[in-house]
Amino acid sequence: MIKCILENGHETSFRHVVVDVIVVNGKNEILLVKRAANLINGGKYAIPGGFVDRNETISDAGIREVLEETGYNAESLLLFKIIDNPNRPKEDRQNIAFIYVAKVKGGEKVLNSEVSEISWFNLNQLPDRDQFAFDHYETIQLYIKYLKVKFTLPILERL
Repeated sequence: MIKCILENGHETSFRHVVVDVIVVNGKNEILLVKRAANLINGGKYAIPGGFVDRNETISDAGIREVLEETGYNAESLLLFKIIDNPNRPKEDRQNIAFIYVAKVKGGEKVLNSEVSEISWFNLNQLPDRDQFAFDHYETIQLYIKYLKVKFTLPILERL
């Protein structure tokens, strides 16, 4: 939570806004990053994502985060899921997450300080659940279900 003092002097707490992107390549593969050891959930796989910056849209943040964390350019973002659960597993703060699905439109794999590995995985051969950060494994499983039986998007996860 972000503790703030408003213009009227009242104190309050705000949640962080994050965006995560399920990046696919049309070959039944998903792009995963392994988080750097010094980060929360370090050494675990995740879908690319991060905090939304001031003065950017959530879709722009998704495109930026994919590029920053992987070196790939994302396109055709589809809003897949919104998570506003204040008790998300494996979180160190209360985040509101906008989850997108996107395709790769170019670029090449580039490591940075936030990730130690960038890999494409077949959707039928993912790492084990305990190797994933946050609730990303469950989000990917929901995406796999969506591929088989299309349902209305976006999904709003509630308690």
